[in-house]
Amino acid sequence: MNKMKQPDQKTQQFNICNEKNAEMRKMLTEVYDALKEKGYNPINQIVGYILSEDPTYITSYNNARSIISKMDRYELMRVLVQDFLRV
Repeated sequence: MNKMKQPDQKTQQFNICNEKNAEMRKMLTEVYDALKEKGYNPINQIVGYILSEDPTYITSYNNARSIISKMDRYELMRVLVQDFLRV
C-alpha cells in the first residue's frame, strides 16, 4: 500500500470576536460613507450618536440610521478603543 505523505496543515482558528469586529467595521464604514455622501462630518456625527444614543445624529440615507441602531453602543465603543490601542 502506497501512502502519500500529507503536507503539514496547521489548524485554522476561528475567533468569534474577530468575526464580530469585522462585521461592526463593515457596518460602521457603511454609516460613515452615507454621512460623508450627504455632506456631514461623519466622525462628529458618529461620536454624537455614541454619546447620546440619539438616532437623529445619523442620516437615514442608505439605511445608515437603521444599520447603526443594530449595533450595541457598548460593544462599538469597546471595539473602537481596542482598535485605537491596537490590543
